[in-house]
Amino acid sequence: MQRIFVSGISTEVGKTMTSAIIAEALEADYWKPVQAGDLDHTDSDKVASLISNAKTKIHKSSFELTSPMSPHAAAEIDGVVVDANKIHEPHTDNHLVIEGAGGLLVPLNAEDTILDIIMPNYKVVVVSRHYLGSINHSLLTINWLKMKGYDVSVLFNGEANPYTEDIILQKTGVSLIGRLDEEDTFDKEVVKKYAERFRGVLQSL
Repeated sequence: MQRIFVSGISTEVGKTMTSAIIAEALEADYWKPVQAGDLDHTDSDKVASLISNAKTKIHKSSFELTSPMSPHAAAEIDGVVVDANKIHEPHTDNHLVIEGAGGLLVPLNAEDTILDIIMPNYKVVVVSRHYLGSINHSLLTINWLKMKGYDVSVLFNGEANPYTEDIILQKTGVSLIGRLDEEDTFDKEVVKKYAERFRGVLQSL
């Protein structure tokens, strides 16, 4: 069974939408190890609202923090410590999509970052959204993952930008899943559309 970790080159680049699409395409389970922010409207809630299949199960986060900040800061405000040793992958016989928090090196505590909870057997999908500086952020993220030995693919989010996309693919050599276009809204139908579009490449990761 596949274990696919969804990371981003920064925050607000489309990790949750991408996670929902992958979960829908593979009818996979979903897990966000560390959730920070509005606990009444979590990323887990968003993914659950975008899934159409009956097989996907949403697993409880290991840590739920109340402030929309880096986990190490949100944890301090809540008076807890995010212990990476207490982040355990949920048991499932299904495929599993794991969504990170922010970018790759976002700190969980004084020692650990998001990178430290990406297991060696996970395939990593990096979501890259175009903005000034995104090439640098994409190359740093992808090449750091490659250096650590991970199997990495990239998914672009936003209007096509061949100059940006071509240089990222050329300099990293990673496989391309595809692109999410600018959509007026992201709902179940849009998620199903992309799930069908990307299903073949996701199954072959």
